[in-house]
Amino acid sequence: MDFLALTIAGILSAGAPLVLATLGETLTERAGVINLSLDGTVLLAAMTGFAVALISGNPWWGLVGSVGVGVATASILALVGPVLGRSQLAVGFILTLFCRDLAYFLGHPYARKFGPELPVWSIPGIRNLPFIGPIIGYQSPVVYLSLALTFFFWWWLFSTRSGLELRAVGEEPWAAFARGIKVQRLRIVYTLIGGALVGLAGGAFSLAVKPGWGRPQGAEGAGWIALAIVIFGGWHPLRGALGAYLFATLQVLGIYLQELFPGLPAVLFQVAPFPVMILTLLLVNMGRTGWFKDLAFRYPGLKRWLIRWQVTAPAALGLDFRPEKET
Repeated sequence: MDFLALTIAGILSAGAPLVLATLGETLTERAGVINLSLDGTVLLAAMTGFAVALISGNPWWGLVGSVGVGVATASILALVGPVLGRSQLAVGFILTLFCRDLAYFLGHPYARKFGPELPVWSIPGIRNLPFIGPIIGYQSPVVYLSLALTFFFWWWLFSTRSGLELRAVGEEPWAAFARGIKVQRLRIVYTLIGGALVGLAGGAFSLAVKPGWGRPQGAEGAGWIALAIVIFGGWHPLRGALGAYLFATLQVLGIYLQELFPGLPAVLFQVAPFPVMILTLLLVNMGRTGWFKDLAFRYPGLKRWLIRWQVTAPAALGLDFRPEKET
């Protein structure tokens, strides 16, 4: 029982940064903007967070620096994309390559150094409970934050007027504009908020999950996985968080399997979660194909699964919106 509790605790810890990045990209894409700079942003934010924490001696300032990197990168995307109307895909891809190389270049002096890391919080009244205590009684603050934000954004997105406006901007921007909603303003705002969460995810990697900075850092590919998880989750906060924890589970299982099969190459267990996640993504999106729909109508069980898991991107995702004048 203790082994299971500690395993779940490890999954929550390993999945926290991925949850934050997934939530950030979910908000951004719900507003109709695609941010492909996630992978580079996570790495640059991780490096910046650790460097700032090392220089200042305070990991909380490191998190602030990480958020600043995320906002700065998202600002470039917002300027070139929604404001100037250029290709969001092109600028996002360029940004992820630029931020990745910049992180390794500027982070060289801080590589393999010991530095401050975020403390582990203990919750009175919960830490001593059997089974539950080891899971959530002793965790990093980013774990608690990721759990809180998941449920908050789920409630906010589907139960508030501002959440409805965000969904309207991503689905029918012209109809939203006709109702007096500031489409461009909301797109920029949620691009920046999403970028801040992605930056926070980078800081969570280097200050909590895998403290320190190096090459490789351990966060490589996390941004691309977060982009895939957004699709896997159907642009829904709860499903997105579930996908992030699924990937974290695969990573934790890879560590255990490496101990059970020491004769196999270690790199095999490190890369295994990625193709498994891709396969899961393919299975989830299989319901959109014509032959699977025909098959589903023949078998009621498949039809129920199709209705429950079929995902559809926001209708205006990646499309330019340029009214002559917003009033």
